[in-house]
Parts: sequence; C-alpha cells; structure tokens
Amino acid sequence: MSKPRPSAPPSAGGNAAPTDQPTFRSNPEVDAKIDAYIKENPKYWAYVQAMPRERLERTVVLNEVRELDRQQRIREGVLKQINRNPEMKRAYDLLVKDLPEDQKENVIAQIARQARRAVARSQGQQGQQNRGEAVTV
Repeated sequence: MSKPRPSAPPSAGGNAAPTDQPTFRSNPEVDAKIDAYIKENPKYWAYVQAMPRERLERTVVLNEVRELDRQQRIREGVLKQINRNPEMKRAYDLLVKDLPEDQKENVIAQIARQARRAVARSQGQQGQQNRGEAVTV
C-alpha cells in the first residue's frame, strides 16, 4: 500500500496559528475552463451553490478518496502484469536491486507507469503520423 500524498498545505492541517490563512494559486486557463463549464451547466452550478458547506467539503474529500483508489488499482494492475511475466519481473528486480527493500515495489510501479505512458505517447504519435501521411499522399 502506498502512502497517500498530502493534498493540503501544512498550514491547512490545523496546526498553524489561527491567523495563518492558506494561499491558493489561481490559474487563468483552469479558471476559464471552470467558467465555461458553469456557463454550459447552469443547473449543476445552482445545485453546487445550494449545497451546505459540510456536504461540499465531504464531496471534495470523496473525490480525493476516489482518485487515490483509482491510483491504487492502476498500481496493483501494473504490478500484477509484471509479476505474471517472470522475464519482466527479473528485469525490474535488476533495476531496483540496490534500493532498500521497502522502496522496491513503489519504484517498480513508478518505472512501469512511466514506461507505459512513454509507449502510449509514442504509439499516439505514430498514429498521428500515419493519419498525416494518408492525408498528404
């Protein structure tokens, strides 16, 4: 089981002085996407605005829990795929042989996820090139 990442700044944990307010970054691109979504979905926006604060807070936490569960399922799937293939398992074990035992599984999962993303990216680029070639010929 991997350790969940802290999603709130240390000052938001309740240990800070009461006068310390967390600062939140604003990203104009993200704000524009949110504004567009609100404009396209006024009924949903009205529903969200009508929610009590505790319900909103719990909804945000539920989304975080769902995201962590999703990441855990992906991690377990990646490790299961590696463990089914003895040759692949040996290759990953060789990569992490010098790491402490308690870090090996996490690092194997990270490397495998990065490799999967790289393969997906290269396949996506090849698909775009193939479509591009078909258009230009």
